[in-house]
Amino acid sequence: MTFIKNDPFRSNFDSLEEFADVVSEVLHCPITIEDANHRLIAYSTHDERTDPARVSTIIGRRVPEKVINALWKEGVIPALLKSREPIRVKTLDEIGLGDRVAVSIWKKEEVLGFIWALEVDKHLDEQALVLLKQAAEAAKNKLLQLQNRKNKKEERFQEFFWKLLTGHIQSNKETMDNFQMLQISPPSSFTIAVLQFQKDITNEEEKQISYLLQTNQRLKTALYTIDHHQLIMLISLEGIDQPLNLLNDFVSTFVQKMAERFGVKAINPAFSSIYDDYQKVEKAYREALIVLSMKERFPSEVNDIHGYQNLGIYQFIDILLEKRTNDGYENHALKKLQEYDEKHNSDLVETLEVFLNKDNNVNEAAKALNVHTNTLNYRLKRISEIGEINLKDPNQKMTLYIDLKLEKFK
Repeated sequence: MTFIKNDPFRSNFDSLEEFADVVSEVLHCPITIEDANHRLIAYSTHDERTDPARVSTIIGRRVPEKVINALWKEGVIPALLKSREPIRVKTLDEIGLGDRVAVSIWKKEEVLGFIWALEVDKHLDEQALVLLKQAAEAAKNKLLQLQNRKNKKEERFQEFFWKLLTGHIQSNKETMDNFQMLQISPPSSFTIAVLQFQKDITNEEEKQISYLLQTNQRLKTALYTIDHHQLIMLISLEGIDQPLNLLNDFVSTFVQKMAERFGVKAINPAFSSIYDDYQKVEKAYREALIVLSMKERFPSEVNDIHGYQNLGIYQFIDILLEKRTNDGYENHALKKLQEYDEKHNSDLVETLEVFLNKDNNVNEAAKALNVHTNTLNYRLKRISEIGEINLKDPNQKMTLYIDLKLEKFK
């Protein structure tokens, strides 16, 4: 594709809003300009022709999440992240998207943003596509200026966040003063979430993380930072009625999208209890780390638990172990079952643990152990006899359950 000699975009523009109007006049169609995270930067104002997707973008100052998801599924955004050529996008009625052409704005090998040209009454011909590509080149410097300002602001955000996470801010007044200085509206309730990657997070993965956090519209991430292989977030829960369900959905969806869109797999999510006191950010951070620690130690039991409030007995397992150790306590019933297993090469201890894990459900436990229910019932009878255990006594069962977990924790 060759450039047209008389470049209509060579002039210096005072703002990207003015630039969007000029591109619109040259191409005779509505124009929107977005950053790399699909936040609206500018749009042409001299043309009332539009479609519902563009209207929603202008009102919300960012592309709606359902539109972004659809464009990923259609392969449009993956194409824009690879190509420097204009990409045609066909009508998607289900999300209110009309025919349009998009082009990426590049700085070397990095996409800074996108220009979208809406084909309302006319089809953009080859010459118009050349002009659109020239417009993307002309917009580069303005987007670089925006990016530099954004990077400096994010550095101040991260410094403040680390002070909160490490307990280096001594009063709520100091916290609120920092929020005000950074022009962040402090949420009335929050949680700390930590997503643990398999390896240290790369620069490319940082951009992918930023992209997903910026384009998510279910929960707002007020602050976030990266520490080696962990993404740490302060998530706003203001005005949300059932935050635990939404948090579980948020972290699960984030993990899924990192895998599907960017090929980054095996991310382990965790989040703290819900707080409204910013003096407890450090405590919340520790809770999220405890969840991750329990997932590593008890992968089969805790893998699907993401929130500290849902950890149950695993919240206190280190305290219980310390007490058991200090008391020199030994569970007599478990000891007898372990000795029997060693002598007869049986697996009564494993059977007991699976039975208790399955909440005493014989059918579920038999399925997990891959044995017939009659076989399981026979084993449970032997467990009761050998260990002198009453499996109908909830106190005995709870004690056995805890001591089995403590054995693993050691």
